[in-house]
Amino acid sequence: MSEQQQETFYDAVGGADTFHRLVAAFYRGVAADPELRAMYPEEDLGPAEVRFRMFLEQYWGGPKTYSEQRGHPRLRMRHAPFAVTPSARDRWLGHMRAALDEIALPPDRDEEIWTYMVMAAHSMVNTDEPQYPGAIDVSGN
Repeated sequence: MSEQQQETFYDAVGGADTFHRLVAAFYRGVAADPELRAMYPEEDLGPAEVRFRMFLEQYWGGPKTYSEQRGHPRLRMRHAPFAVTPSARDRWLGHMRAALDEIALPPDRDEEIWTYMVMAAHSMVNTDEPQYPGAIDVSGN
């Protein structure tokens, strides 16, 4: 294969089918998690699932549908309206880990995507945990 024809991560892990299974498994976890579910303003998680799948497919070398439909990902900006705390991040990562375990990628591919997910999740944190139950975040985040 020439350098221009190198197989992408997207192709190597099974393309659209793999990303559909991954994101569906992830959103089953989110739907059952009251803390995370509350962060999704839409009653139906279906549109969020489609957006996340399109983003991941594009990031990993698949179709560019996300950018064609939504423009630049701007992940931090798109998540800014939501209080993403360290505990929300950890819950998100827990559901992503379970979804990755469910689809059972080869270990090297699993490690590659997991490393990205951890980095991305950490970068989305935009507010601290309340200091006590019912505390109000006055930091402006």
